[in-house]
Amino acid sequence: MQSLTSTVLKDFFSAKFQQSPEVVVQAPGRVNLIGEHTDYNDGFVLPAAINYQTWIAAAARDDRELHIVAHNFADETISFSLDAVMQQDPAMPWSNYVRGVVQQLRKNNYQLRGANLFIVGNVPAGAGLSSSASLEMAVIRALTALSGESVDPKAAALMGQAAENKFVGCNCGIMDQLISACGEESCALLIDCRDLSTRSVPIPQDWEILIVHSGVERGLVESEYNQRRQQCEAAAAYFGQASLRDVKLEQLLAAEAELDELLFRRARHVLSENLRTLLATDALTRGDMPQLARAMAQSHLSMKDDFNITTEAIDTLVDILVNAGQGQAGARMTGGGFGGCVVAVAPRKVIPQLMAAVERDYQQMTGNVPTLILARASAGAFAS
Repeated sequence: MQSLTSTVLKDFFSAKFQQSPEVVVQAPGRVNLIGEHTDYNDGFVLPAAINYQTWIAAAARDDRELHIVAHNFADETISFSLDAVMQQDPAMPWSNYVRGVVQQLRKNNYQLRGANLFIVGNVPAGAGLSSSASLEMAVIRALTALSGESVDPKAAALMGQAAENKFVGCNCGIMDQLISACGEESCALLIDCRDLSTRSVPIPQDWEILIVHSGVERGLVESEYNQRRQQCEAAAAYFGQASLRDVKLEQLLAAEAELDELLFRRARHVLSENLRTLLATDALTRGDMPQLARAMAQSHLSMKDDFNITTEAIDTLVDILVNAGQGQAGARMTGGGFGGCVVAVAPRKVIPQLMAAVERDYQQMTGNVPTLILARASAGAFAS
C-alpha cells in the first residue's frame, strides 16, 4: 500500500464516489506496554497510541444511508440505512464494528447524517494492536463531524466498547478504545479503568518502542477472551465482590487452599499485574530501565503461567529480545494473547541489536516469519 497521507486518501475517495470528501479523520491503534487483562477487572493499564492508524475520508449524503468502502478488504462495499435495525453480517465481519458503532450512536441520541465513507488503515489486523478499536473511534469521529455534533473522547470510547461488547460479541475492557481516543504524543497513558482517569507518562526521549509481530495470527480471540473474563468474575464473586479491583492480593493468597486452582491463578495474574503496572509507570517516569525490564518480564511470566495466554513462539520471541537487550530492554507479549505481537522498550542505541537478534534467530527457531514495527507514541483520534 502506498504511503497513507491525507492527499492519497482524498484521491481514493474521489475515485470511488466522484466527489471530494468533506472531512478526513484518523484514529490510532495502540500498544500496551503493561497491564494485560486488567482493564475489564477495573484495574490499571499503561498503553500508548501508536503511529499506525485507521483513516476515513467522508462526505455527507442527502439520504439516510451509509455507503462504505473498505480498502483493506479488496474495496468491499456495503450500504445500509442509519435507521435500520442493525444485524450482523457474517460475510463481512469488519462491517459489524461499523454497525455496532451506529447502533450505539443512535442509542445516545446522535442525529447523524447519511454519508459516503472510504476506510483504509495500516494497523496490522489480528496482531493485538487494536485495529478494531481504531476503526470504531474513526467511524465515530467521521459521522459526528459530518453531523456537526461534538463527542467527548471518553464518551466515544465508551460507545466503541459497548459496540464491541453488545453487538460484535467480544467482552473487551475499555483500554483499547480509550487510548485510541485519548492518546498523547510521546507519552504512554496510565489509565484507571474503574473511573477512566488518566495520567500522561512521558517516554524518555532516547527510548524507543519496538513491536514484533510473531507471525502467529491470534487464535482467540473472542471465545478465550470471554472465558478469561468469566473466570475473573467468578474469582471476584468468591470474595463477595463485583470486580477483582476490590480484592487484595493478601486476601487472595490467604484463600489459595479454598479457591478453585484455576480461578486462583487467573486472579493472581490480575492482582499482581495491577501492582506491576504501577511499578512500570514509576520506572518509566524515572527512566529506570532495569525496573521496567523486571516488571515486563514478570508480566510475561504471569501471562504464561497464571493466565495461560501466550504461545511457544511468543515465549521464544520474548526470550530472544530479553537476551539481546542484556539488561537494557524490557519485553513482553502485548494484547489479548494466543499469538500476535511482542512489545519491547529500550534505549534507541539498543534497538538495532534487538532487531538483529530477531532477524537472525526467530524464524530459524520457530519457523515463523517476524515483522518488525518501529513505533512511536502518538496522538489520539482527530478530524481534519
